[in-house]
Amino acid sequence: MRIAIGADHAGLGLKEHLREKLIRDGHQVVDHGTHSSESTDYPDYAATVARDVAAARADRGILVCSTGVGMSISANKVPGVRAALGTSTDEVDLVRRHNDANVLTLGARYTRPEEADAMVDVFLATGFEGGRHARRVGKIADLERGADHEGEPQGTRA
Repeated sequence: MRIAIGADHAGLGLKEHLREKLIRDGHQVVDHGTHSSESTDYPDYAATVARDVAAARADRGILVCSTGVGMSISANKVPGVRAALGTSTDEVDLVRRHNDANVLTLGARYTRPEEADAMVDVFLATGFEGGRHARRVGKIADLERGADHEGEPQGTRA
């Protein structure tokens, strides 16, 4: 699998750890940086990785910053990207199966390397279930295109 990865200065150590793991596991890794502990801006790395995923230059993306939240917010601004913050393997399994997340974000401050390894393994091995979830992911794509879903949300009652 071709994986685009990126991190700001706060996520550098965990990104490097994951890059080495992914290569050992036989993946093709496109490392968009950072490569230094000098202060950087996380949206720059999120945008580059997210654009690779959205353009199908990468199958999936992995982003690391201090909390993972800034990377997730930034990556989700790129149409076609569904970035999700991973905090447990169970959560990562669900965001793949139900939301077809194509970018995983991790918080270096809150994620041990062994936990990150396990979450990345689940992220790369888990498929999208489709079915009712495909309808929901389609609605996310509609929102990206500016489509308006007027009316009562499905499943609600007056």
